[in-house]
Amino acid sequence: MFADLVHNAYGCDQAGLIYGYRFTDGNAPQPVDSGEALAWLMQGERAEGFLWLHFNFAHAACEKWLKAQMHLPEEFYESLSEGSRSTRIEHSDDWLLAVINDVIFAFDIAQSEISTLRVAANARLLVTGRVKPLRSIDKLRASVKRGDAFRTPLALLVHLLRDQADVLERIVRETSRRVDIVEDRLLQQRIESNRADLGSLRRVLVRLQRLLAPEPAALFRLLSRPPVWGHAEDVQEFRQATEEFAVVLNDLSALLERIKLLQEEIAAMVSERTERTIYTLTVVTVLALPINIVAGFFGMNVGGIPLADHPHGFWVLVAIVATGTAAAGWWAFRRRPD
Repeated sequence: MFADLVHNAYGCDQAGLIYGYRFTDGNAPQPVDSGEALAWLMQGERAEGFLWLHFNFAHAACEKWLKAQMHLPEEFYESLSEGSRSTRIEHSDDWLLAVINDVIFAFDIAQSEISTLRVAANARLLVTGRVKPLRSIDKLRASVKRGDAFRTPLALLVHLLRDQADVLERIVRETSRRVDIVEDRLLQQRIESNRADLGSLRRVLVRLQRLLAPEPAALFRLLSRPPVWGHAEDVQEFRQATEEFAVVLNDLSALLERIKLLQEEIAAMVSERTERTIYTLTVVTVLALPINIVAGFFGMNVGGIPLADHPHGFWVLVAIVATGTAAAGWWAFRRRPD
């Protein structure tokens, strides 16, 4: 009963394993739990194929189980404790260790956040782990469940990188579509809601760029010294995936520059509107100045007010005020900005 509650609460078993698969030549991937994975590991070199184990690091027992049952490099556990989010891929003996940033599984692009995926791989095992659900891992699992063939753990890692690039490309494509809408509104002089939309989209893209931009450099460094257990075909696909990811990041940078230009254009339009509003208020103030001066003088409660006994005094004052207002209006509109 308690184990079922733990599973429902964390989406994984008692060891923190969310799901696992065993890959063998010529057969479809077979799901495994933590017990079956441990039994496979105990067979050592006699075990056929390789395993992919995906863990939930938010589970309290996950790290303890990994340290007790699996001989992963110490650098892998250090990356868990230090909480570093900097992208990196490096060798540790015959292991390949990676810290990869990915997009949290969310349906709103503007609310997308970044979380970190930890990876450890060798010739017979691929271990991945995260704290929050990630889109790329979900896409990789869907491919495995469809029965896609994977020869080595490196092939799985390459597919994961391609899925990551696909997710990022979809975000860029969706963001570009929303920027197109904002640009159409801008051409129609409708800027009320555009500033907030562009601001939220730019924040998401800047966060993505800051965390994902170091990844192609780390991948290219790895390609200069690929793991010895990787097949030549996997290394070539790894290179292609890295180049695709770099292209998507370039598209993201171009989209960021486009958003920046639109924000500058909106800021210029807002500034122009503000200047026109201030100019209009200035003109109204100038036009009201003659009548305010005349009313102030003739409203004084003193003797000797001119035209007080004149039969046409009111119309004389109207003429004076109209003339003064016309002169002030001519002066104000003569200085009208372009």
